[in-house]
Amino acid sequence: MPRKLSPEQKRAAADRISYYREMGIHDFYKRTVSAESSGDEEVGAAIAAAELPPIITDPAAALEAIRKEIGPDCTRCKLGKLGRKQIVFGVGNPRAELMFAGEGPGADEDAQGEPFVGRAGQLLNKMIEAMGLKRSDVYIANVVKCRPPSNRTPERDECETCLPFLLRQIDAIQPKAIVALGATAAKALLQINDTMMSMRSRTYEFRGAKLFVTYHPAYLLRDPRQKAETWKDLQQVMQYLGLKLPEKASS
Repeated sequence: MPRKLSPEQKRAAADRISYYREMGIHDFYKRTVSAESSGDEEVGAAIAAAELPPIITDPAAALEAIRKEIGPDCTRCKLGKLGRKQIVFGVGNPRAELMFAGEGPGADEDAQGEPFVGRAGQLLNKMIEAMGLKRSDVYIANVVKCRPPSNRTPERDECETCLPFLLRQIDAIQPKAIVALGATAAKALLQINDTMMSMRSRTYEFRGAKLFVTYHPAYLLRDPRQKAETWKDLQQVMQYLGLKLPEKASS
């Protein structure tokens, strides 16, 4: 049973938590810490008294904590009550330098519980391979974790409800580069209402990473003419990450 904090202890604990959040750290696992282990006796005592958990520094553990917080049957927005089968959290390397963010899972993803496994996912795999990487090298997630009915575009309130979890995934992984796949993902992440052409023409500083915008693979399946433009976008990402163009692609 935690003891009641004094006003000074409450301020000390609040200041410590505020500092961590300003550093982009939001995820904790719960266990009581001692004053001696904190390095600051007063703050440590406050944290111990409040049973405030220490920070998770391992990205895989942080991602798992986020997954558990979402839960298996999330109903924070209406998508949880509109026929989705399961939460589609994210997949890939928890220490990836490159992260892809789409808008939401489709039917195949909802069935398998993994993002980008359908036709659009197969194309994304080819895009990743063209960059000289493997799917297991990167991390892939979506703005919303539940399939919208009939694969419709996620609505604004749905994106706003689920976006904090994607932001925490980004904070846990700390990628060097993020590729927003499609206008919906880009607008949700950047909190802007701009054209695809305008967003593709620039890069953005975003939570310690460089954010790039390109077309969603599903759009490329509908309009293959934009594949060349997408490859140009991906080459910018490769240049930023110091990746070499594959011989076949550079010839």
